[in-house]
Amino acid sequence: MSSALIVIDVQNDFCPGGALAVSEGDLIVAGINARMAAFDTVVLTQDWHPAGHSSFASSHAGKAPYDLIEMPYGPQVLWPDHCVQGSAGAAFHDRLDVDRADLIIRKGMNPAIDSYSAFFENDQTTPTGLEGYLRTRGITALTLVGLATDFCVNFSAQDAARLGFDVTVEEALCRGIDLDGSLAAAWSTLQSIGVSRI
Repeated sequence: MSSALIVIDVQNDFCPGGALAVSEGDLIVAGINARMAAFDTVVLTQDWHPAGHSSFASSHAGKAPYDLIEMPYGPQVLWPDHCVQGSAGAAFHDRLDVDRADLIIRKGMNPAIDSYSAFFENDQTTPTGLEGYLRTRGITALTLVGLATDFCVNFSAQDAARLGFDVTVEEALCRGIDLDGSLAAAWSTLQSIGVSRI
């Protein structure tokens, strides 16, 4: 079984000091680098929003970060401006071994749709192209690590499982945001669809 390590959004804005910092987000970098050696294929994802993205609270008058609004594709948490294309915050953490990446998938580029998953935008139909890449490479098993456990890692793992991949999430190499119980809910969902948690 051919396997790949999928490293989700280890970017400055999701690490301490960033615009949407995940607590201890930087502490997983060394461990992720070490895990890369065990995989033939390494894929990095990168949140890559245009300025003024519709998921930013600043794009909605009277709204604050973490407010929930209804978008044409469903409910959307509004975020602080983060991972704006070309910004220092959108760059990968400087200690992440990006040279090991076979592929970098950028997501969230459509100004009208947010994109948590490495596989689909939040409308759950617009693909990023990652599935096709993995299939043509003959990859059937995926191990996911990165940021944040309860959002981009969670939705990527759900989509991967739904697409028929054998999916594992390495808890020690992830960190979560935990917005109103989102972390426990994410693990519950992942376990219910057969994603392995180690």
